[in-house]
Amino acid sequence: MLTRAEISSQDVAALMADIGARARAAARPLAIAGTDRKNAALAAAADAILGREAEILEANQTDLRNGEATGLTAAFVDRLTLTSKRIRDMADGLRAIAALADPVGEVIAEWDRPNGLHIERVRTPLGVVGVIYESRPNVTADAGALCLKAGNPAILRGGSDSVNSSASIHSCLVEGLRSAGLPEDAIQLVPTPDRAAVGEMLAGLSGNLDVIVPRGGRSLVERVQKEARVPVFAHLEGICHIYVDRSARLDMAVSIAVNAKMRRTGICGAAETLLVDRAVAATHLVPILDALAGAGCEIRGSEEVCRAFPAAKPASDADWTTEYLDAIISAKLVDNVGAAIEHIETFSSHHTEAIVAEDAAAVARFFNEIDSAILLHNASTQFADGGEFGMGGEIGIATGRLHARGPVGVEQLTTFKYVVRGTGQTRP
Repeated sequence: MLTRAEISSQDVAALMADIGARARAAARPLAIAGTDRKNAALAAAADAILGREAEILEANQTDLRNGEATGLTAAFVDRLTLTSKRIRDMADGLRAIAALADPVGEVIAEWDRPNGLHIERVRTPLGVVGVIYESRPNVTADAGALCLKAGNPAILRGGSDSVNSSASIHSCLVEGLRSAGLPEDAIQLVPTPDRAAVGEMLAGLSGNLDVIVPRGGRSLVERVQKEARVPVFAHLEGICHIYVDRSARLDMAVSIAVNAKMRRTGICGAAETLLVDRAVAATHLVPILDALAGAGCEIRGSEEVCRAFPAAKPASDADWTTEYLDAIISAKLVDNVGAAIEHIETFSSHHTEAIVAEDAAAVARFFNEIDSAILLHNASTQFADGGEFGMGGEIGIATGRLHARGPVGVEQLTTFKYVVRGTGQTRP
């Protein structure tokens, strides 16, 4: 593989073509690799991450200093920052992925035809997966591990602000592959921050890239969706809503609203809009907003909300379509669950929505009528995460309607083929 020192003298197109060709060469041996070998690679990579914690943290400090110099926002700094706990979480995530059932070779369905043919639908790897992401170095581990478990070579292109952290983590993944006797090219990290490398990936690397997953801000995802010549699993924004129904328990509504907004404000599952049933405005609205404000959240409210909670700032039309990724929430009163659904269907990015309610009919209507990738009842929107879904991790959240939707885990990183068994049948 080309070294960093050599990159400056190489054409980016040639570099990316080489990466794509090597990923394709790794595809078949990885697709037929046994479960034990893939799991051994993941376990060894987890050990390497824990064993090289100091090195990873030192690399991350370099990235953080560089980020401060370039004026990264607080949300980006939070995404970029690694701690001992986050490194342990990364290693635990690799082990959790190893513990998952191997999807490759799973018989999804089978049936017999009247002519005696036995037909099976069997999971197979998707192929070479490209992941383009910003700021979050942990994506290097999550994406590489999920692709590996699903039998797919991965080409990872991290952001320039996390280049040192990602490189350190990637070296641990390669160590795991090497120790298990798998192709080291099965997980490659694009070794240049040049944006032209992204363009080459969007063009498909001469047919060597089968799917792209972007994880980052609106500008990145818009570019990928506009320019990609291969299928894309992505969400553009996480404009997530919490609806507090008239049947909601106040204590539950308060705790869920604060967690959904303030646990981590910079993630795509953070709530951006609070809708409260007008029937409980007198009892629920102010306590919820008090708790949010007390946690450091800025409230931007409709006229009614501002009258009830004078500390709120007036919301503009743009607030209902804004992914703040910050300690800001927009708030509005609605007449009932139907009005909440109408607001969400009008302004949501179809990522994640939550209802806080004790009325089963209201919950059923919310679930039946809202077409978002993830819907929750009496739970925080911050659970919109593959790890929390028991997938071991996620390569991203997809809000499209084809192939994958919601957290993209190992099953979503597979396709299928049909295996037909006969006893000498010929077609009349």
